[in-house]
Amino acid sequence: TLYYGDNLPILREIARERVDLVYLDPPFNSNRSYNVLFRSESGQESEAQIKAFDDTWHWPGAAETYYELVTRGPLGVRGIVGALHEAIGENQMMAYLVMMAARLVELHRVLKPTGSLYLHCDPTASHYLKVVMDSIFGAGNFLTEIIWKRTSAHSSARRPGPVHDVILLYGKSPAYVWNQIYQPYDSDYLETFFDHPDPDGRRWKRTDLTGAGTRNGETGKPWRGLDVTSKGRHWAVPPTELDRLDADGQIHWPTKEGGMPRLKQYADEMPGVPLQDVWTDIPPMHNLA
Repeated sequence: TLYYGDNLPILREIARERVDLVYLDPPFNSNRSYNVLFRSESGQESEAQIKAFDDTWHWPGAAETYYELVTRGPLGVRGIVGALHEAIGENQMMAYLVMMAARLVELHRVLKPTGSLYLHCDPTASHYLKVVMDSIFGAGNFLTEIIWKRTSAHSSARRPGPVHDVILLYGKSPAYVWNQIYQPYDSDYLETFFDHPDPDGRRWKRTDLTGAGTRNGETGKPWRGLDVTSKGRHWAVPPTELDRLDADGQIHWPTKEGGMPRLKQYADEMPGVPLQDVWTDIPPMHNLA
């Protein structure tokens, strides 16, 4: 279902713990860049919508919501919002934080315990929003700050060019669902670490077949005349599995006498690089994207 309008009254009609995932891309606190959202097909700006935005997201339009938060909001939110008001005063930034806090309280309420929330913002307000979200979700449920390089180089006077946005990720509880995403290895990594090719072109690297510490079971027994227990180690798998790996050509035997065999770990059998918190591989956004 697609709703068109202010999300706050809509959120208040949703029952508790019904939502699996929230991605929040609110208007940034960046002057009037949001106006493009309110243009009609003819190119004219909708004055009614812009006025509503100005009244709601600017002070004193946010004063009533501020009063609601500091008198009837969750206890932690009352303290943080009140402290921010005292620290930065009554201005557009404070109005922005107040209106965001009211919506984040409701978004937290409708999220399932297994849910998570991604808040997309920019560096002008991300540090304030994180403090607000810590008060709503709990600092222990903060998962990461994602840095997204959203555009190519910009020139700026007397400061580094602004090319990134911020995505704050929170879980509703420690039971949040996480589906691991992997990215492919880049060619430099493959050439550096998977530096051994098979005749068919498959690339592999050597990895250890043993683990630290001794064991009394199968993995502590000698294999092919090699006693790893005497070295304070144990085999990573039982000797029967070592025999299978060797028969399949997955063990590398060094030419040097007495050298330890190593496992051949193939690049095409690895899942890839786990998703990291700096994103640089998304093409810059533009009007044709």
